[in-house]
Amino acid sequence: MKTVNLGSQGLVVPQIGLGCMGMTSMNGWDIYGKADEAEAIATIHRSFELGGNFLDTADLYGPELNERLIAKAINGERDKYIIATKFGFEIDDNSQLTWNYNGSKAYVKKAAERSLKNLNTDYIDLYYLHRLDPNTPIEETVEAMAELVKEGKVKYIGLSEVSSATIRKAHAVHPLTAVQTEYSLFERDVEEAGITNTLAELGISLVAYSPLGRGFLTGDLKSPDDFAADDFRRNIPRFQGDQFYKNLELVNAINEMASEKNVTPSQLAIAWVLAKGHVPIPGTKRVKYIEQNIAAAEIVLSSQEIDRLESIVPLGTSTGDRYDANSMNNIDK
Repeated sequence: MKTVNLGSQGLVVPQIGLGCMGMTSMNGWDIYGKADEAEAIATIHRSFELGGNFLDTADLYGPELNERLIAKAINGERDKYIIATKFGFEIDDNSQLTWNYNGSKAYVKKAAERSLKNLNTDYIDLYYLHRLDPNTPIEETVEAMAELVKEGKVKYIGLSEVSSATIRKAHAVHPLTAVQTEYSLFERDVEEAGITNTLAELGISLVAYSPLGRGFLTGDLKSPDDFAADDFRRNIPRFQGDQFYKNLELVNAINEMASEKNVTPSQLAIAWVLAKGHVPIPGTKRVKYIEQNIAAAEIVLSSQEIDRLESIVPLGTSTGDRYDANSMNNIDK
């Protein structure tokens, strides 16, 4: 797989990363169905074989279980992988989520040391603030992250789900390498808000999580009842009631185009993100899907094909909120 510059600070990553969130449960909830440790580790190893050595995790996932799984998967080969992890959802000393946000200087250092231990490493390649702490100036948080860089514990820093104003304030303290947000044919808020323009101006890359619309763009979902009782997507408006079936009509049109091009709808959706100049990190815990996802890097979309996809789901199309109301209110806009 080809590599690309992530941001303008020197980090080089494969075109497509691997989102690892679903490889463990989170606070008792299964993420996209039951996880199997052996299959998850096999998926990480297969991704590496195909050039996909850019792994994305967070202390929130588990909590902490996901970082430990990655440590187990890459044991003895740390230098061959690029690891991104995140902090910001406060976790107490008993590994319990408080559901508070904490970007204070003291907590940044505490969270980083904990992640280093969980990952069994002495450095983190890319360290993100997972969510903005409304009670701590972003400058304080980034100053603490910059100190981690000086200490050699972190190589590059980034933010997740933040506004242009926050990005500018943070970047003035220490250069950001990446901003992570949900981005797909179904979710283009960062374009409408002008955030992608801000990133381009400052030389910061967009890392797109959920480029498959949290599974909608795989084409496999036919009914809200397809989800297990403990699947967290049952709580997301995008997958509820009439909105589900409106979205299904859009997916069917995308499926038709994918069939014409002899690719899967997932591959078409990933290829679109790549064509927009961003780095997608589709999540999976199955070997067959990592192979399909990485193969999307070989798909070339013409300008006409891009236009056709964007005519199916025009900018501004309502596909339903991507989180419940409380979580949406806590995203920095």
